[in-house]
Amino acid sequence: MRNVISDKVAGLQPSGIRKFFDIVSEMDDVISLGVGEPDFDTPWHIRDEGIYSLEKGKTFYTSNAGLRELREEICRYLKRRCKLNYRVEETLVTVGASEAIDLAMRVLLNPGDEVLIPQPSFVSYFPCAVLADGVPVIINLKAENEFRLTAQELEEAITDKTKLLVLPFPNNPTGAVMTKEDLEAIAEVIIRHDIYVLSDEIYSELTYSGTHVSIASIPGMRERTIVMNGFSKAYAMTGWRLGYACGPEEIICEMTKVHQFAIMCAPTNSQYAAVEALRNGDDDVIEMREAYNGRRRFLLHAFEEMGLPCFEPLGAFYAFPCVKEFGMTSDEFATRLLEEQKVAVVPGNAFGECGEGYLRISYAYSLEDLKKALDRMSVFVKKLKGEAK
Repeated sequence: MRNVISDKVAGLQPSGIRKFFDIVSEMDDVISLGVGEPDFDTPWHIRDEGIYSLEKGKTFYTSNAGLRELREEICRYLKRRCKLNYRVEETLVTVGASEAIDLAMRVLLNPGDEVLIPQPSFVSYFPCAVLADGVPVIINLKAENEFRLTAQELEEAITDKTKLLVLPFPNNPTGAVMTKEDLEAIAEVIIRHDIYVLSDEIYSELTYSGTHVSIASIPGMRERTIVMNGFSKAYAMTGWRLGYACGPEEIICEMTKVHQFAIMCAPTNSQYAAVEALRNGDDDVIEMREAYNGRRRFLLHAFEEMGLPCFEPLGAFYAFPCVKEFGMTSDEFATRLLEEQKVAVVPGNAFGECGEGYLRISYAYSLEDLKKALDRMSVFVKKLKGEAK
């Protein structure tokens, strides 16, 4: 019998996050600090709008690009929050920001085009590039630069085959952010080499020092940037599966065409709920961000008391402490922590090889759960330090 599975798909490695949590699902009394999902319920007024849309029978397909009403609100939101001016025709509503990543790569890449992917970063960029027949080129971010992308690192990675740069900030898993000055420096390189940018800004509202800056707001960058965002993180709407992309009309038009054939349209009731989120959800975002910020400070203080080095994450809801001193891999550390103290974290190498020696720890959990987990982790770290003596 012939080989039934595509070689391209067969060659992809499963997500390192899901692989680890398959083990967790079989254990009792585990405190998990691994999943990147808000512990808040979707605010009631947003849920209520989704329910109301169902009660009113608004269950039909929307246009392929999404409800015009929602796309108008997205444009208003980006102008208000990020100083970005987009038209409805430059906006596409997608099934989560993950679909937007896939669509953009399929539309922009020809076979052999190189995609620059800074790592550590979200696990989907690499396989999406491969599935779009692109060639992923990894840029290893460094702890001494607080895991930010520098102009020099970008310059050194560009070749005559480079087509696209993924810009994943605020960053999952490190919590790193890019300042306006950082973005201006890499924008100069991008423009000079005539490449495009996929700016994943899903954590833009979870910035704890200053305000988020989109690279599309830098002069000369709007026409070569696809901005991606969504409702999962800022509005605690993970299960609603709703995101969006904004960019040059010719690119959004082609993304909409692929979306049309693959998806048809994003879930209708989710779109109505998202309109409410953008119109009346600012206070909810502030409340959740303040809660995450308190948890962030608690986590950093706990690491300091344990003697675990960890640079200060200024975005998203993750910390990325270093465990290299213990002479074991990230997988070994995470596995022993799970087995001995029943605390689940994600090995840093799940987000790229340069994440080896680190752990991703999410603080999208209650302070009560964080305290319990960190107490257990402290016991484990003390034991390891005692073993090293």
